[in-house]
Amino acid sequence: MNSKKTARKKSRRAPAGIAKKRENSGVPGGVSYGFRPGWQVFVICALLTVATAVLYSPVAHHPFIGGDDFGYVLENPYVQHGFNLQTVIWSMTASRAANWHPLTWLSHALDCQLFGLDAGAHHLINVAIHICNSLLIFLLLWRVTRMAGRSAMVAALFALHPLNVESVAWIAERKNVLSTFFFLFSLAAYGWYALRPSWKRYILLALLFAMGLASKPMVITLPFVLLLLDFWPLYRVQGWTSPSPTFAVEQVPWQRLILEKIPLLPLSAASAVVTMIVQKAGNAMDSLRNLSLGVRLENAIYSYAIYLAKLVWPAHLAVLYPHPLQSLTFLQVAFAVIILATISAVVWRERSTRPYALVGWLWFLGTMVPVIGIIQVGAQAMADRYAYIPELGIFVIAVWGSAHFIEVRSLSRSMAIAAGVSVLIALSVVTYRQVGYWASDYALWAHTLQVTRNNAIADDKMGFILLDQGRPEALDYFHEAARIWPSDFISRGEIAASLMDQGRLQEAIEQYESALQDGPDPQSRARYYSNMGVIYRELGDSPRAQASFRSALDADAEEVQKLIQQLSGWLVREPSAPDYWRLGLLLEGVDESAKAKAAYERSLEIDPKFVAARVALKDLKTIAP
Repeated sequence: MNSKKTARKKSRRAPAGIAKKRENSGVPGGVSYGFRPGWQVFVICALLTVATAVLYSPVAHHPFIGGDDFGYVLENPYVQHGFNLQTVIWSMTASRAANWHPLTWLSHALDCQLFGLDAGAHHLINVAIHICNSLLIFLLLWRVTRMAGRSAMVAALFALHPLNVESVAWIAERKNVLSTFFFLFSLAAYGWYALRPSWKRYILLALLFAMGLASKPMVITLPFVLLLLDFWPLYRVQGWTSPSPTFAVEQVPWQRLILEKIPLLPLSAASAVVTMIVQKAGNAMDSLRNLSLGVRLENAIYSYAIYLAKLVWPAHLAVLYPHPLQSLTFLQVAFAVIILATISAVVWRERSTRPYALVGWLWFLGTMVPVIGIIQVGAQAMADRYAYIPELGIFVIAVWGSAHFIEVRSLSRSMAIAAGVSVLIALSVVTYRQVGYWASDYALWAHTLQVTRNNAIADDKMGFILLDQGRPEALDYFHEAARIWPSDFISRGEIAASLMDQGRLQEAIEQYESALQDGPDPQSRARYYSNMGVIYRELGDSPRAQASFRSALDADAEEVQKLIQQLSGWLVREPSAPDYWRLGLLLEGVDESAKAKAAYERSLEIDPKFVAARVALKDLKTIAP
C-alpha cells in the first residue's frame, strides 16, 4: 500500500530535462504556458493608465477642431445619426475625407449615439484607446520577454511621448489609434497562433488584421512585421537562433514562416488598391501631383532623419509640416543618408548579439513606408501622427540598448531607474504643453506658424479663423499663402472673394480663373464658378453668367445649395441690400426665380434707392409659382 503511494508521488515529479529547462528559463516558477501576471504587472498597468489619463485630461474641455473634425463628425449627417443600419451601409461605401475606413466611421457614429456632439467625450474615447494601446504594448512585450521593467519603459515612452499628441488630441485621428488597437491585437493573435498553430487561430489573426485595415490602411505592413517578430522576440527561425527561453514556440524553417504570411498579403493588396482609388477620387493625391520621383525620394530620406530627431528631441512639433518641394539641399539629403546608413550598418553588425536592434530598426523603416511620401498624399512633408506605430521600433532599441549598456557597465540599478523616470517626466512636461495647443483652432495654427516656415496651408487656416471672427488682417494671411505657394487655389479664391466685396470685379475674375487652373476640389470649383456667375451678372454679361452657373452645378450642385444657405444665414445676422441683391443673382442663376424675387424685394426694403436690385427685379422674367 505504501509502496503504491510512493510510486504515485514519484510519477508527478518533472523529468530531469524539464527541470533543467525550468532552471535555465529565467522565469520564476519555470516555463509558463499560461498568462499569470504578478502584482508588479498590475501596478505597472495602473501607473500607465493613471499617468496617461492625467496627462491628457485637458482634452475633456477641448472643442472640435476645424477642418477634419467637421467633416468626420460635426457636419457629417450619417455619423450624427448614430449606430444604425443606414450608417453601417454608408460606412462601407463612403469615400469621404479621401479615406476608406468603415470601422472608424462606425466608432464616430457610436460616439454620437452615446454622447451626441459633446466634443469632450469624443476626445476622451481617443484617450481611452491610446491607454489601451499602451497597455497592450506592455503586456505583449512582457508576455514574450518576461522583462517587466523594459516592457514598461517602452510602453511608457509610447504613452507619454509628445509626438503622439496629434493622434490622441485630434478627434479626426481616431483612425490612427483605432487601427493601432487592432494592429496590436493582431500581434497578440499571432503569438497565440505561434504557440500552437491551427487554422482557427490563423483566421482570428486575419480577422483582426482586416479590422485594422478597415480602421486605417496604415497597418498594411503587418505581414512583414510578423516576419520581423519571428526573428525577435519569438525566435521562431530554425537554425538562426536558440529557442526563446520565455515563450515556448516551435522553431520552423524560414521558408515555412514566409508561406505562413502569404494568406495575409491579399488583404494588404486589396487595402492598397482601395486606398489608391479612394484617395484619387477625393483629390488627396492632387495637391503635389507634379512632384518628380526624385524629389519625393529626397523628402522621404530626409523625413526619416527628422522623425528620428523628433523622437529624441521633440521640439517644434506642428500639426502640419509644409513640403520642402525642391528646396532641400544636397548636404541635407546627404547627411540624412549618412545617418540612416550608419544606423543600418551598426544594427546589421549586431544582429546576432542584439537582435532587437535589427528588428526595431526595420520595424521603424518598414512601417513608415506607406506614409513616407514616396507616393505623395496631401501637401505635408511628414506628420507626427505617422510615427504612432513606427516609433515603437526606436523605443525598443533605446530601452533594450540602454539596459544592455547598464548591465555591461555594472551601473547602479537605482540610478538607471532615476534616469528613466527623469526622461518620462521631461517628455510629460512637453506633452502637456503640446496638448494645450489643441485647445482651439487659433492656438493650434498660431503655434504651427511659430514653429514652421513658409507654411501656406497654415496661413490659409489662420486666414479662415480670422475671417470667421471678422478681423480684417485675415486677408494678409491669404496673401502670404499665395506668395509662398502661387498655385494655392484656396488663398486665391479668398483673395478673389475680397476683391469681389471691394467692387474690383475684373480683378476678382482673374483670381478665380487662376484658382480654377490650379485644379481645386469639386466643392471649391462650385463656389468659384457660382461667384463668377454673380460677377458676370453684375457686369451685365448674361451668357458668361449662365455658363458659370452651369459649371458650378456640374461641379457640385449640393455645394451650390450649401453656398446659398450660408449666404442666407449670414444675411439673417447682418442684413444688407447689396448682399441680398447678390443672393438674388445666385438664386436666379440656379433657376430659383421665386426665391430670387424675394431676395431682390428684401434688398429694396433695406434700401429703396438701391438701383441694382430694382433693375434685377424688373429684368426677372420667370417667376416660380
